[in-house]
Amino acid sequence: MFKNYIEKLYSLFSNHIGIDLGTANTLVYFRGRGIIINEPSVVAINQKTGRVVAVGKYAKEMLGRTPPHVIAVRPLVEGVISDFEVTEEMLAYLLSKAQQHSKKILGPRVVIGVPSGITNVETRAVRDAARNAGAREVHVVEEPMAAALGMHLRVNEPIGTMVIDIGGGTTDIAVISLGGIVTSRNVRIAGDNFDRDISSYIRSEFKILIGEKTAEHLKKTIGSVTPRSELSEAPVRGRDLITGLPREVTITDSDIREAISQSIEALLDAVKEVIETTPPEILADIMKYGIHVAGGGALLRGLPELFSEWLKMPVYVADDPLTAVARGTGIILEDMELYKDVLIENEDDLPPKR
Repeated sequence: MFKNYIEKLYSLFSNHIGIDLGTANTLVYFRGRGIIINEPSVVAINQKTGRVVAVGKYAKEMLGRTPPHVIAVRPLVEGVISDFEVTEEMLAYLLSKAQQHSKKILGPRVVIGVPSGITNVETRAVRDAARNAGAREVHVVEEPMAAALGMHLRVNEPIGTMVIDIGGGTTDIAVISLGGIVTSRNVRIAGDNFDRDISSYIRSEFKILIGEKTAEHLKKTIGSVTPRSELSEAPVRGRDLITGLPREVTITDSDIREAISQSIEALLDAVKEVIETTPPEILADIMKYGIHVAGGGALLRGLPELFSEWLKMPVYVADDPLTAVARGTGIILEDMELYKDVLIENEDDLPPKR
């Protein structure tokens, strides 16, 4: 009773914020308002002064276009913090922007999504960065669990559910039952990897050097993993590696398929490995209810159909795959008591070992 009273007081005097801390994009959920921020996970820093110049969309526009003393960096690499101070600055900016129209006395309660299988040290880094950025209370949830909640799957019931969250830096493959992850695998094959594959392919086949933004644009506009009825093509401008001068070539969807084929096969092999270690009863549930795909990679044309064909199981894509994890953090914030078991335990809250 007393605990419920304290909880109500906290709700009155602090905000509740969910964060999908992604390698490519960071999304912020504000309880009562939904997803209010969707910004690239990029920070621009002036090396002369050490000050942050820009965060998010404006910083991403600077990638490859900055003078020598200004650098645009991604503070998260493959789903985990690579630059603690820059991540802290980014979180502080996002929390401040989220609360600019709703200031409260206490710092916000924050739920942050992280890749499955990250180490205790990496989890602690996320907690510390959020606290230093102004959060009063920090809870951490694995992204495939948050994605499952965001897709309204029955994670707390004795039903096996398989979720594949294809993000920017990593892909999380997890089998969930009774509010916990039964078996999972985190692989470094995701959207950024596809972009690098495309850049490398164009460099080797066409002898043209292109940037990561151009590769990402090609992937989104004409990329597909299965042959399409109509040929798709797009012009690409880059620097000729032989002459050093600008040159334009035309890239087709078959070029993109060939470029990312090895990464797609490796991703399928990782999914098969998780299936092979799944208990038979849970596997029967997955065959019945299907595999659920979230994350930006779910938007790659033909990928769900390819998964279904190779795995011989139905595959469903989330209604809005890009926001599934953020929506999941929001569902946890709505009822912390109901979903407390899906959170990663905070070592500071555990009783001391004897």
